[in-house]
Amino acid sequence: MSSIAADVMGDRSLTAAILARDEADLLDGCLTSVRWADELLVVVDDRTSDRTAEIARGYTDRVLECSFVGFPHQRNRALDLAGAEWVFFVDADERVTPALAAEVRRLVGDSHAASLDDRIAGAWVPRRNIIAGRWVRWAGWFPDRQLRLLRRGAARYDESALVHEVATLDGPSATLREPLLHLNYVSLAEFRAKQRRYAMLEARTLYAAGSRARRRALLGQPLRELGRRLFEQRGYRQGWLGATLAAEMARARLSTYRELRRIVDEEPAAYQPAAAPSLRGSAAAQ
Repeated sequence: MSSIAADVMGDRSLTAAILARDEADLLDGCLTSVRWADELLVVVDDRTSDRTAEIARGYTDRVLECSFVGFPHQRNRALDLAGAEWVFFVDADERVTPALAAEVRRLVGDSHAASLDDRIAGAWVPRRNIIAGRWVRWAGWFPDRQLRLLRRGAARYDESALVHEVATLDGPSATLREPLLHLNYVSLAEFRAKQRRYAMLEARTLYAAGSRARRRALLGQPLRELGRRLFEQRGYRQGWLGATLAAEMARARLSTYRELRRIVDEEPAAYQPAAAPSLRGSAAAQ
């Protein structure tokens, strides 16, 4: 435990932690929805150019402006700085409903009563994604479980991952029922732009892990993604929006493998595989 965390631990059970950069338009709603937590911790990217830090200080004095290395690094930093045994990560564009807050509180309370051998290390939280004003229930967008509730001493993020980071757990995990509300993308244009950025980061993560794309992957990977989203995950049931999102995710997959091919051809020494985190167990993405 860091000395900063030890100074503020006291009797606090739960820290709500938010990572934020240029989130002035969304942060109020997020922080309002987690005011029930014992502590609010906001880690602000020092590249922020709007009122994010100022807004955060209206809710908590635990606002830290930190240089950005990567999302896993920022989350590990929040785990180190949190002043409670449990950390609940919430993004600025997410909202915690009263029902979810009550379920989180129950789980944290039950964990204190459990024996050491029975204690869980984290919990998966379903998300209800709102895209272009609609709740997307198909094409892999629900329940979209995220490992967000973590026991500080039993969780760590692998800092070699550049996107879609998932904590490694030293112990079992639970799955909550109440969903986190995710105000995901206002428009399809925003969706496309962010998926392009994710694709570039995923390509570099794959390269660092030792993946090398064959040419046939440029066709096979997007087609598999399209089929998975549209048919296996029943995106067709969402109508035109489900079909569009499936096609966009296939396009993003193509971008990932194109970028991976480019890195292999042009930057052979740019990225080296990183060591995995030291905790014993791991939680696979769902």
